[in-house]
Order: sequence, then C-alpha cells, then structure tokens
Amino acid sequence: MTDNKDKSINSNNIPSDEVHKSARIAVSEASSLQYRAGQPKAGILGGGQLGRMLLQAAANYPVTTYVMENDPSCPAAHLCHHFIKGDITNFDDVYRFGKGLDALTIEIESVNEDALEKLEQEGVNIYPRPSALRTIKNKILQKQFYKLHQIPSSEFIVTRDLEDLKQHASFLPAVHKVSMGGYDGRGVQLLVGKDDLPRGFDTPAVLEKMINIKKEIAIIIAMNEKGENVMYPSVDMVFDNRLNLLDYQICPAGLPEKVLWKAEAVARKVVKELDSPGIFAVELFIDDQDNVFVNETAPRVHNSGHHTIEANYSSQFDMLWRIMLGYPLGNTASILPAAIVNLLGSEGHSGEAFYKGLNEVLKIENIFVHIYGKKETRPGRKMGHITILSKEKQELIHQAKRIKQTVSVISVK
Repeated sequence: MTDNKDKSINSNNIPSDEVHKSARIAVSEASSLQYRAGQPKAGILGGGQLGRMLLQAAANYPVTTYVMENDPSCPAAHLCHHFIKGDITNFDDVYRFGKGLDALTIEIESVNEDALEKLEQEGVNIYPRPSALRTIKNKILQKQFYKLHQIPSSEFIVTRDLEDLKQHASFLPAVHKVSMGGYDGRGVQLLVGKDDLPRGFDTPAVLEKMINIKKEIAIIIAMNEKGENVMYPSVDMVFDNRLNLLDYQICPAGLPEKVLWKAEAVARKVVKELDSPGIFAVELFIDDQDNVFVNETAPRVHNSGHHTIEANYSSQFDMLWRIMLGYPLGNTASILPAAIVNLLGSEGHSGEAFYKGLNEVLKIENIFVHIYGKKETRPGRKMGHITILSKEKQELIHQAKRIKQTVSVISVK
C-alpha cells in the first residue's frame, strides 16, 4: 500500500519520493529505448480469454510473446510465440518464467506476487506493480486501502471466521466476501438477515454494508510509467443476479454530467493512489442519492472493457501493450456507442461446447462475435462475448436482449 511515504529532504532539497518517481521515469525511458533497439520479450501469466485477446492485439507490435499456464490447450496457448506449462501460483514457476523477460503482466490476480517482487527487484517491468497487486487481490487490504486514502466505499467489518461473523448480525444487510480467491461471483454471499449468517464464510473475509444501488458502472483507466493517464468512457453494467456475473453492458453509461464527473474523479484517485502503471477497471456503485462508492478494482484488462476492441480507437488490450512497450498512450474516445453480451455456459450443460443460434445472430448488422476457444462448457462459464455497435441506445438494448434469447452455449450430447 502507498501509505507513510518518506518525505525526507536530500542534499538538493528535493523530497525523496519525488526523487524515486524521477528515477522510475528515467528507467522507463531507458527501457523504452532499449525495447526499440531490439525486439522485447513480454510475458502473460495466465492463458484464458484475457490472455487470448491480449495476444491478438500484440500481433500489431514488434514483441516476442510468452504465456505460462498449466493447461497446454488453454485459449491463449496457440497465439503466443512461446508457451510454458507452469503454475502461476508457484514461486519457482513464476520466477523462472519471468527471469529472462523485459516485461510481464497478468490476466488474473491469483498469481505469486512474491516471485513478481523478486523479478521487479532484478529489473523486470511488472504491470501492475506487485505492490498494487498485493493490495487489490486481498479484499481486506483493498477495503482498508480505500479507507486510508479517503476513497468513498461502503462501510465494512473484517471477520476472522464464521463465529466472528455471527457477532455482527446488527450490521446486516450486508455482502460477505472472502479475503482471497473470490472471482466471478464465487466467494460472495448476500446476507440479508440473521438467518443467513450460516451461509457466510469460515475464513478471513470482509462484511460490506449493503448500498441501495441505483446503477453500477465501470471506468477503465490506463496509466504509464510517467504517471500519465487516460480514461475510457464509463459503462453501465447489468448483472445476472443469479450467477453474479456481468450479463450485458452499455457504453457510454447514462449518467447526469455531475454524477459522471464525480465517478471519474473517484476512479482517477484510486489509480493515482495505487501508484502503478497498467490498466485498471474501477467498478462503482451509484446510490439513490447519486452518491458514488467504489465496489472493487481490477488491476488488469477487464470484462467491462471488451467492447473497446471494436468501439474505441485504442482498445484496452492495445493500450496495455502501449504501456508495456513504452509507446505513447492511445486514444480512448469511442467510435460508436456499444453494448456487449456475455456468452455463458447454459444450465444443465457440461461437456464439449456447441454455440446454438450463432448462425442466426451473425446475420445481424454491426455485431462482432468473440468465441474464446474453450473446448468444454459448464453452467455459468464465460465462453465468449458479442459486441453490438449502434448510434441508438435503444437499438443496443434491443439487440442485446435479442442475442440473449437467440444464442446459448450447450454441450454436445
């Protein structure tokens, strides 16, 4: 976390934190020159759909790509120059993978940050910095980070175990989130009343006071080594309440100007205080009084930014390569308003995947299908997404609903 910075003065009367920042910029600029003198080596920890889309964007740049994942048939495996089978949570695997690289990024938070710290100390550029990753991947530390830096977020209580949780019935209704390992709706329980307490987690967790949510939005911000940042237009996020997964989204978000300014200011503060180059998706709640609260932050490319591939001049994936390779930040402006629909595995279907209705959907104008290359489907698994472009918001909503009714991911019988 970025608290208690050293404010001592050196012989030139410059605060030491400014010296450190200047040194980082100098290293960044030197790295950029080194990259351009030869083809850099960049690695991705994780080989899922985010890695796949990162590699599709990497094809436009002079870079040699490496992926580490424990599944040789993962979605990203065939798109990289070099695939290494390994465990992204294992110190030795991550350290060996990153040791010969110029730059390294993640597509999921559950990586070994101890190995990343050692690599960073040895000169490998890590995106995001391990310090930011440590803060974000632990829900307890993440909430404490918001509180420390006076970033608006819901009230919370840290619980050690189930017995501890039961002492806080008066705090309900609330959301219980496991400290480590929760992902895509897993590790989250809604506790409305005392009878729900047994459904909580018997492990360190955060109990977050429930907010009367009017709207949930996401804002993606990119920051380079110099601290320069650019922001993508905000998106409205519509969730599947049953699976607690993003169902579809609309960009730009329909917010009054003053509320949007407030949300953008909060999102910028989150990224500024994390003090790390990279891509960050800040998820925010807007309550019925138009107050803005940070829900969570993701230190990587994110589901809420998939539409940027077609809908923005520089996609979130292109932007991360610009940052990692030391190029200028891209243009985040929208080309057209957009919506995306997630393609999730259908209930009752597990096994080899089949995309029912895909042929019919492909007849629709201005839609773009992204299939993630996962051979096996299961209920709720992210199997792809479809992007829709239109000048009219109602057309986006109409087509999103039409796609949801038309396409399903089932298993081959």
